Amino acid sequence: MLGTVIKKIVGTKNDREVKRFRKVVTQINKLEESFQSLSDDELTAKTGQFRDRLASGESLNAILPEAFATVREGSKRVMNMRHFDVQLIGGMVLNEGKIAEMRTGEGKTLVATLAVYLNALSSKGVHVVTVNDYLAKRDANWMRPLYEFLDMSVGVVFSGQEKEDKKSAYLCDITYGTNNEFGFDYLRDNMVFRLEDRVQRDLHFSVVDEVDSILIDEARTPLIISGAVEDSSEQYRKINMLAPLLVEHAEEGESASGHYVFDESQRSIELTEEGHSFVESWLVEQEMLGEGESLYAAANLSLLHHVHACLKAHVIFKKNVDYVIQGDQIVIVDEHTGRTMAGRRWSEGIHQAVEAKEGVTIQAESQTLASTTFQNYFRLYDKLSGMTGTADTEAFEFQQIYGLSVIAIPPNRQVQRKDFNDLIYMSTEDKFQAIVLDIENIVKQGRPVLVGTASIEYSELLSNYLNKNNVKHNVLNAKQHEREADIVADAGRPGAVTIATNMAGRGTDIVLGGNLQVEIAQLGDAASPESIEALKADWAARNEAVLAAGGLHIIGTERHESRRIDNQLRGRAGRQGDVGSSRFYLSLEDNLMRIFMSDRIKKMMMALGMEKGEAIEHKMVSNAIEKAQRKVEGRNFDTRKQLLEYDDVANDQRQVIYRQRFDMMVADDLSEAISAMREEVVTTLIDEFIPPQSIFDMWDLEGLEEKTRNEFGLEIPVTKWVEEDKKLFEEPLRQKILDAFVDDYKAKEAIAGEQPFRSFEKQVLLQVLDTLWKEHLQTMDMLRQGIHLRGYAQKNPKQEYKRESFELFQGLLEQIKFEVIQVITRVKVQSSEEAEKIEEARRKMEEKTTLNMVHDSSNSLDSEGQAEDVNEYPKVGRNEPCPCGSGKKYKQCHGRLV
Repeated sequence: MLGTVIKKIVGTKNDREVKRFRKVVTQINKLEESFQSLSDDELTAKTGQFRDRLASGESLNAILPEAFATVREGSKRVMNMRHFDVQLIGGMVLNEGKIAEMRTGEGKTLVATLAVYLNALSSKGVHVVTVNDYLAKRDANWMRPLYEFLDMSVGVVFSGQEKEDKKSAYLCDITYGTNNEFGFDYLRDNMVFRLEDRVQRDLHFSVVDEVDSILIDEARTPLIISGAVEDSSEQYRKINMLAPLLVEHAEEGESASGHYVFDESQRSIELTEEGHSFVESWLVEQEMLGEGESLYAAANLSLLHHVHACLKAHVIFKKNVDYVIQGDQIVIVDEHTGRTMAGRRWSEGIHQAVEAKEGVTIQAESQTLASTTFQNYFRLYDKLSGMTGTADTEAFEFQQIYGLSVIAIPPNRQVQRKDFNDLIYMSTEDKFQAIVLDIENIVKQGRPVLVGTASIEYSELLSNYLNKNNVKHNVLNAKQHEREADIVADAGRPGAVTIATNMAGRGTDIVLGGNLQVEIAQLGDAASPESIEALKADWAARNEAVLAAGGLHIIGTERHESRRIDNQLRGRAGRQGDVGSSRFYLSLEDNLMRIFMSDRIKKMMMALGMEKGEAIEHKMVSNAIEKAQRKVEGRNFDTRKQLLEYDDVANDQRQVIYRQRFDMMVADDLSEAISAMREEVVTTLIDEFIPPQSIFDMWDLEGLEEKTRNEFGLEIPVTKWVEEDKKLFEEPLRQKILDAFVDDYKAKEAIAGEQPFRSFEKQVLLQVLDTLWKEHLQTMDMLRQGIHLRGYAQKNPKQEYKRESFELFQGLLEQIKFEVIQVITRVKVQSSEEAEKIEEARRKMEEKTTLNMVHDSSNSLDSEGQAEDVNEYPKVGRNEPCPCGSGKKYKQCHGRLV
């Protein structure tokens, strides 16, 4: 009671914010007359003047009134549209990095121009985000004349766009695109090998249209870039022939030899030095490796990976123990239960290697190359804002997750729509029959009807009912982005019936009488002035007739889990003060009713003696439904928040890796970083066999020599050194071993040349980091999928996930250092030309990846769908350079797969 009284006296927080903005609106209105007197050139010149003022230290807020007045005057001249006062308020809300809640028809697209123009003056780029490519292109083309009049460049990014065109679009002052495309471009930019291959600039300011759809509804949808394993199944089959030729290393005897060492307790396997030589020779014979090339060359790491996978398939994985063959498939056997695990596959190429071993069909394998969520991507912007007609119900989540406040903008004209109470029927059949009768009645009045359904299935079911009753109608669902505008343009005509899924048709207003602008455009350029005037007169008559009949009628076929989706549907009627009405039809068989409240309502309906075909209409029932919706919304919020808490852990790691990767790309000389890595790796290696501050009897010099030989390809006679110099104690010995690594490094550098070797080091660092990061992502996914089981051990799954993922990340950083030094030490550099070839290898790696948008139906990050790009090269001679850019002959690269 007291709170209500205080609100009436001082107003709500929203009221106070709007009042604050109205003071600035007064300043803008005072400028209108003086700006009207400016010539077009003088108005355009304002942009350059604003840029200069910002460069000299003036703030955005200081120039906001003049900038908004400039946009308003420009819009009047170019678009014949003047910003209302409430639209100016909306622009200020966006500029402050908040969400502007504006009802349908209030002109959100025009509102965005104010904040977009102001923030684009910094020349850092502004992103305008829409839900689909159609709206991105439409809005960009619609507002382009205004922006270009104000000396601002406009670009659009979309799927399948040429890289140079996309880069040019991002260099524009204002860039339109979808949330998917912006997110994928961010991920792709963090996979390229050259700085000039990046397309995005820093993420400065973003205006997200339909912000609730993108930041709430799609928050559980991860963006994933995945790629098929680069080599085809033919390569697995070829390398499979190698595995039986390899012999296990014998432990005893001085003449012991063998190609690999197998540690059964660790289920690990490593090639010996003899094994490396044998494998390289065999691969050269098979024309899979160039003469004189090293298996450890940067361009051949993938080949080495497949050799290891095939060796493991033959030595470690046993038929009828680790797997069974069912039909034409390899099915994993759970080692704990002995049960088969249909649908599961080993990672890292193991499953394909086993398929090659057993002669079954080798299935395509994909691997996550990079991933993020919309929640984490959009939080990267320096300033984020959004617009929607329905955000207030999710205001708490916007504040909690994104730090975004929601400001409800007063409508330009008060809403006159009538929202009737829900009608609840016993069965779905009763409900649909009542809907058809309602539609027929509304159509007879000459009013248009928009029917919102929760699914495509429901829209088709209702369409069948209407067809049976000979009711003419259009069906619009989310698949028809390109037809969306045309169908919605006709949806306001007298007697028009349109069935749409609740989410379809957003971004396009339903104009009573029909969309005049679309109808004029359909006449074509050759249309005479007389025909246009006749069309305008006809439209005015239609518009007046629909208004007189009662405006657009909205029918909801069921309540959505979210009140926000219901409000979006209702909001299609009553735009800009138009008359209209809405009603929801429900049945006890609807999902929301069946799960949350059917028993209570059913008892009430039975008590009232209701019969088939009758409905109950009561405010108490509507309130109970809203309470059930709040419960579902709360549950969904908890789910999204929990997913974000888990992804935040991965996101912290992602930012560290991406920052390191960027620093590597921009650096010209990484030799100091390599030196620090080498010292750390060699120290760890020595510690394993010569424990710090230990006595001589504890040293394993032979083990150190063997590991140095097998892992790094270096012959370091540690035993001989100690025998020849009895005063060679621990510290001097450590230094001497490190010096041997340094000498080998300097010798390679001298052969290759300093600059080519610097480039080679950078290539190795980037490639090793990328490879291990991909594997780390897989490991994190597996950890995430099983972490809930820790709850059975009375442990907090979130805390366990954070702890174990941190340990995994620490291991990743150590593994990166080890593999970088291993590759650089093992590589055989013969000339500067070879180093330059290696530098060119995998230059076009990003072209071999494929985008994958994962639509998550299980409220988790587990389910994946896959689409693959197939790269086709033109006809190339076998001895010509491979067009992939590896520097190899075609027959030794992609040609060996043909």
